[in-house]
Amino acid sequence: MNMQSLMAQAQKMQKDIMNKKEEINKQIFIGNSQGIEVTVNGKKELLSIKINEDMKNEDLEMLQDMIVVAVNDALKKVDSAIEKSMGQYGSAFNGLF
Repeated sequence: MNMQSLMAQAQKMQKDIMNKKEEINKQIFIGNSQGIEVTVNGKKELLSIKINEDMKNEDLEMLQDMIVVAVNDALKKVDSAIEKSMGQYGSAFNGLF
Protein backbone atom coordinates (compact mmCIF):
# COMPACT_ATOMS: atom_id res chain seq x y z
CA MET A 1 0.00 0.00 0.00
CA ASN A 2 1.48 3.32 -0.99
CA MET A 3 1.37 6.54 1.00
CA GLN A 4 -1.13 8.27 -1.31
CA SER A 5 -3.60 5.42 -0.93
CA LEU A 6 -3.18 5.46 2.83
CA MET A 7 -3.75 9.22 2.96
CA ALA A 8 -6.85 8.91 0.76
CA GLN A 9 -8.28 6.25 3.10
CA ALA A 10 -7.55 8.41 6.14
CA GLN A 11 -9.25 11.41 4.54
CA LYS A 12 -12.29 9.31 3.61
CA MET A 13 -12.51 7.99 7.18
CA GLN A 14 -12.25 11.52 8.57
CA LYS A 15 -15.03 12.71 6.23
CA ASP A 16 -17.23 9.72 7.18
CA ILE A 17 -16.72 10.40 10.89
CA MET A 18 -17.56 14.07 10.52
CA ASN A 19 -20.71 13.23 8.52
CA LYS A 20 -21.85 10.75 11.16
CA LYS A 21 -21.18 13.25 13.94
CA GLU A 22 -23.17 15.91 12.07
CA GLU A 23 -26.08 13.47 11.74
CA ILE A 24 -26.01 12.82 15.48
CA ASN A 25 -25.77 16.55 16.25
CA LYS A 26 -29.06 17.07 14.40
CA GLN A 27 -30.89 14.34 16.31
CA ILE A 28 -33.13 14.97 19.31
CA PHE A 29 -32.93 12.77 22.42
CA ILE A 30 -35.59 12.56 25.13
CA GLY A 31 -34.84 11.67 28.74
CA ASN A 32 -37.52 10.81 31.29
CA SER A 33 -37.84 10.48 35.03
CA GLN A 34 -41.19 10.17 36.85
CA GLY A 35 -43.13 13.01 35.24
CA ILE A 36 -40.09 14.96 34.01
CA GLU A 37 -39.14 15.01 30.33
CA VAL A 38 -36.02 16.70 29.01
CA THR A 39 -34.93 17.18 25.43
CA VAL A 40 -31.29 17.44 24.33
CA ASN A 41 -29.65 17.48 20.93
CA GLY A 42 -26.70 15.42 19.75
CA LYS A 43 -24.36 18.18 20.87
CA LYS A 44 -25.54 17.45 24.42
CA GLU A 45 -27.24 20.84 24.68
CA LEU A 46 -30.34 20.94 26.89
CA LEU A 47 -33.23 22.20 24.76
CA SER A 48 -36.25 21.89 27.04
CA ILE A 49 -37.61 20.63 30.34
CA LYS A 50 -41.24 19.60 30.71
CA ILE A 51 -42.73 19.00 34.14
CA ASN A 52 -46.00 17.07 34.29
CA GLU A 53 -48.86 18.97 35.96
CA ASP A 54 -49.07 16.25 38.63
CA MET A 55 -45.55 17.13 39.77
CA LYS A 56 -46.39 20.67 40.92
CA ASN A 57 -47.02 19.53 44.47
CA GLU A 58 -43.72 17.64 44.81
CA ASP A 59 -41.03 19.15 46.99
CA LEU A 60 -38.32 21.15 45.27
CA GLU A 61 -35.46 18.81 46.18
CA MET A 62 -37.30 15.82 44.71
CA LEU A 63 -38.04 17.74 41.49
CA GLN A 64 -34.39 18.74 41.16
CA ASP A 65 -33.28 15.12 41.60
CA MET A 66 -35.73 13.92 38.96
CA ILE A 67 -34.53 16.58 36.51
CA VAL A 68 -30.94 15.42 37.01
CA VAL A 69 -31.98 11.81 36.36
CA ALA A 70 -33.91 12.81 33.23
CA VAL A 71 -30.99 14.86 31.85
CA ASN A 72 -28.56 12.03 32.51
CA ASP A 73 -30.94 9.62 30.78
CA ALA A 74 -31.02 11.80 27.67
CA LEU A 75 -27.22 12.24 27.65
CA LYS A 76 -26.74 8.46 27.90
CA LYS A 77 -28.92 8.13 24.80
CA VAL A 78 -26.65 10.58 22.95
CA ASP A 79 -23.57 8.60 24.03
CA SER A 80 -25.23 5.37 22.93
CA ALA A 81 -26.03 6.82 19.49
CA ILE A 82 -22.45 8.03 19.11
CA GLU A 83 -21.08 4.64 20.15
CA LYS A 84 -23.42 2.83 17.76
CA SER A 85 -22.58 5.14 14.87
CA MET A 86 -18.82 5.25 15.48
CA GLY A 87 -18.44 1.61 16.55
CA GLN A 88 -16.91 0.61 13.24
CA TYR A 89 -13.96 2.90 13.94
CA GLY A 90 -13.14 1.22 17.24
CA SER A 91 -12.28 2.82 20.54
CA ALA A 92 -9.49 4.94 19.03
CA PHE A 93 -11.88 7.91 19.01
CA ASN A 94 -13.18 7.37 22.55
CA GLY A 95 -13.68 10.76 24.19
CA LEU A 96 -13.14 12.64 20.94
CA PHE A 97 -16.85 13.41 20.63
